[in-house]
Amino acid sequence: MKRTASAQWRGDLKSGKGEISTESGVLSQTQYSFSTRFENGKGTNPEELLAAAHAGCFTMAVSAQLAAAGLTAESLETTCAITLDKLPEGFTITASHLELKARVPGATADQFHTAVQNAKTGCPVSRLYKAEITLSATLL
Repeated sequence: MKRTASAQWRGDLKSGKGEISTESGVLSQTQYSFSTRFENGKGTNPEELLAAAHAGCFTMAVSAQLAAAGLTAESLETTCAITLDKLPEGFTITASHLELKARVPGATADQFHTAVQNAKTGCPVSRLYKAEITLSATLL
């Protein structure tokens, strides 16, 4: 399986502008720029898209892990924060922090913890990152 996306850029780094599109069409010529990445401009940026990908992948992985334990989530809500730091070698994504709030009827704390940890290390996006991945998970 392959999924594709494309990006176009016009101009220099600070005053230029770009567009990102996905094969599915969910993103179609979505604006990104220096101001959407490093300031508060309207549009998206690579780190926001990576955060969405990690949150989505991890949440699906938690669901699969719970199912393997015979459990079904009533709700799984994940927020992901990607940290972009300026290091001596250049800008680097240094961390991805996942925060999960879950309602899982019948789940014990041990079952929940096991499912979450397995999802954290097993989701394909987690395995892609070389950055530290941290997690907070709450069973409601």
